[in-house]
Amino acid sequence: MKHTITKRKSWKAMLASSDEPVQLPVAHDALTARLIELAGFDAYQIGGYALSGATHAIPDVDLEKFGEKKFSVNRIIQASPLPVLVDIDDGYGDVKNVTRTVQEYIRLGASAMFMEDQKPPKKCGHMDHKKVVETPVMLQKIKAAITARDGNDFFILARTDAIDPEGLDNAIERGKQYLDAGADGIYLEGPKTIGDLEKIGKTFKGVPLATSILEDGGKTPWISPKELGKMGYSMVLYPTTVIFRVAYNIQQTLQHLKQGKPINGNAINMDEFMQIVDLPYWRKIEEDFEGKEI
Repeated sequence: MKHTITKRKSWKAMLASSDEPVQLPVAHDALTARLIELAGFDAYQIGGYALSGATHAIPDVDLEKFGEKKFSVNRIIQASPLPVLVDIDDGYGDVKNVTRTVQEYIRLGASAMFMEDQKPPKKCGHMDHKKVVETPVMLQKIKAAITARDGNDFFILARTDAIDPEGLDNAIERGKQYLDAGADGIYLEGPKTIGDLEKIGKTFKGVPLATSILEDGGKTPWISPKELGKMGYSMVLYPTTVIFRVAYNIQQTLQHLKQGKPINGNAINMDEFMQIVDLPYWRKIEEDFEGKEI
């Protein structure tokens, strides 16, 4: 495992080098980012839904802002050299807030971001009763984000949540305008049918295009990455897959402990965990420098 400071592969280069859609599991903490890397993924995302739940045990309903999320994002980004897509919600305010958020995440090493067009209080994209801002408001935020990156190779993915409140056709029109404003890619949240996914993919053919898949309880039907690639999608976000499994396993483990049962199997051991957190690297540092004359 490399601990040296390395330049992350750019988001555009990463997309260009992949023949199939890039799968983006969410890292809700630093350990998960490390495990995603060890599992062989090309990139990952830091999503608000999992981050809110894991960090504060609260739902993704606009209870956190940039100042809180920044510290968690920093710890996660430093745990892996993989390209990372950061969820910046609605930009946390007006164009000034968008500017600051983009600048700070670039400094932390983020490779890409996605920003949505919801009205506050924003919420998880697969929840009901969302409202969206007027299109010109989002266009202003996109242009502010483009200026804020100041020539850095930082990918701006514009998300619209307009399918629910305004219908698919209006959401597609918003997507076109967001791309015309300079966004590098487009992300329509919450398609409800395979037909919706196909229509979006056909409309934005050749454009960096994202969608999200929730295995249980989401609005969008589960489709394999390969099939989504055939439809025209280049990024597949999995906002809940890991955090749902983590929560389930913690519940099961605690029930066993409460009942006085030993935890046999279905878990890694101490040696395996020490490999994940790379104890050999830190032991070598001790051996190389401690107790030696300088």
